[in-house]
Amino acid sequence: MSSARLASAAPPPSERSFESAADLEPAVIATALDAEGFALLPGLLAAADCTALAALYRDSARFRSRIVMARHGFGRGEYQYFAHPLPPLVARLRRALYQPLADIANRWNERLAEPARFPATHDAYLARCHAAGQTRPTPFLLRYGPGD
Repeated sequence: MSSARLASAAPPPSERSFESAADLEPAVIATALDAEGFALLPGLLAAADCTALAALYRDSARFRSRIVMARHGFGRGEYQYFAHPLPPLVARLRRALYQPLADIANRWNERLAEPARFPATHDAYLARCHAAGQTRPTPFLLRYGPGD
């Protein structure tokens, strides 16, 4: 299935619940990741959703830390890690994308003879992270300027 088909087959992003990965077509994502190492999800977010998320960047209270990539040799631009509570859209996307991506990661680990496996649910994954002392949220928002 082409990217254009993926984008046109799904309901408009503003109407999606993102409570499950059913409309994300996990097989298409897996095929792209296996072939290219990345997957484009055209139409995943409406332009208005992207604009609203980008506008959050200026609200330092929404973030727990800011990283200027050049200081660390990561390239140019910067990013900020969201603080709790996550914006609702980010929380829904994270929950919806977890299971299909965990399945793909587990399949890759199996192929690589790596024993580690990701839990079946996002809640179980968060419980594992919290048990290991990682309680801060890890979603982040990138910002690039001209020339970055």
